[in-house]
Amino acid sequence: MRLSNPSIQFGVLATCAIAASSALASSHREAPSITGMPKVDATDFYMFRSYEAGREGFVTLIANYQPDQSPYGGPNYFAMDPNALYEIHLDTDGDAVENITFRFKFTHTLRDIQLPIADKKVSIPLVQAGAISAPNQPTSNLRETYTLDIVRGDRRTGRVDPVSMAGGGMVFDKPTDNIGDKTFGGPTGYASYANQHLYAVNIPGCATPGRVFVGQRKDSFTVALGQVFDLINLNPLGSTSANPDALANRNVTTMALEVPISCVTTAASPIIGGWTTASVRQGRLIASPPKSGHGTTTLNGGPWAQVSRLGMPLVNEVVVGLKDKDKFNSSKPKDDGQFADYVTNPTLPALIQTLFPSATAPTNFPRTDLVAAFLTGVEGVNKPANVKPSEMLRLNTSVMPTPKARQSNLGVLAGDTAGFPNGRRPGDDVVDAELRVAMGALCVATGALDTLKVGCKPGDAPAGGAALTDGALQSPAQFPDVFPYLNTPLPGSQ
Repeated sequence: MRLSNPSIQFGVLATCAIAASSALASSHREAPSITGMPKVDATDFYMFRSYEAGREGFVTLIANYQPDQSPYGGPNYFAMDPNALYEIHLDTDGDAVENITFRFKFTHTLRDIQLPIADKKVSIPLVQAGAISAPNQPTSNLRETYTLDIVRGDRRTGRVDPVSMAGGGMVFDKPTDNIGDKTFGGPTGYASYANQHLYAVNIPGCATPGRVFVGQRKDSFTVALGQVFDLINLNPLGSTSANPDALANRNVTTMALEVPISCVTTAASPIIGGWTTASVRQGRLIASPPKSGHGTTTLNGGPWAQVSRLGMPLVNEVVVGLKDKDKFNSSKPKDDGQFADYVTNPTLPALIQTLFPSATAPTNFPRTDLVAAFLTGVEGVNKPANVKPSEMLRLNTSVMPTPKARQSNLGVLAGDTAGFPNGRRPGDDVVDAELRVAMGALCVATGALDTLKVGCKPGDAPAGGAALTDGALQSPAQFPDVFPYLNTPLPGSQ
């Protein structure tokens, strides 16, 4: 069956493809060009109603960047790109266009610490000249700061207002990455140091202050990456903890923002959509020779060009053809119809059936169940009125948050309607959930879920009830239940 509306057509199989892509790692190195620009490579996006005690009136937005950070990645570690824009976009009316954008912009300041060597002062080669226990200490050779703006309307032409600290000031410090225990005063030193970079903020147009944290965290995604890429070289019906997490020894850089619900929703609807992007200038030249300083090897100019995009986890890896992966990263949700050819025939269910013949792929086409889960939101859960099908996370902020102790890592599939795909929390196992949805889990849903209007029936999905897994367990118990919700990064040395 072909769909006459290209946006819907995209929705049908983009969703299949989105679900298919969950078999891969999150958005780490998902497109050819982004592999050469790791500083602007988005890895994961989370959006959920805050479940820290007393913070239920807030939404938490978490955007992770810079994949595969080795804890011992010195001497320069993983500073953000000062010539880039990092943005979190929110669609508050379902039309696939941003209404609110939170924009992060970074600056590097080299202190240039020098030591007297005989009769000369010579610059040190490291980012630190001694222990660090507080922001912007004299022993810190490189200070990394950022500003945060809120843009209402179009991301480039809308009204821009700076976000300030609750106590005044508009320049925020980003903590130095976790070099090691000696630099930060022991095993608990880095956590104490990093917490000093958690800021209460005044957001223009919001009556209640929010919070922001930007800094290194342990990679929050869990996946049996090697086995999945090796033609699903695992037992998809095996134990949920049978395989090691391929990212267990990696860090990422996190931009976490907590905002009042009333500031990002409208009277017409409590449902918001969200996605992240990173953009660089169209013109980037190598300076030869570069100026003396830090990060002065390029000359940048021209309009901003979007090079990274991430909403629902795992879209670009296997859905979009290799020749168009960079094009997807530069696209906007309102234009998702252009990728219709890649999503009209889902490949993951067919691949699973080929590798595991007993797992018969769903037969309902178009895959309206996947459209509901990934492109429009599920009716009665997180579907906005008059929604335009497009790829993004969607969150119904009227659903009360589930305390961490009672969260299910399968979210809506397990009856926990405060979890994925109604937004995404750190402990949601999106790999297992999306594998099951790809094979038709919503078609065979029972109990409270059998009232979901997803346009398919149990007979359409012979394997829809299978407990598919990649064997790498993602659990809410792995994470704290306080902002910024992700774990302290692994140290380079203990």
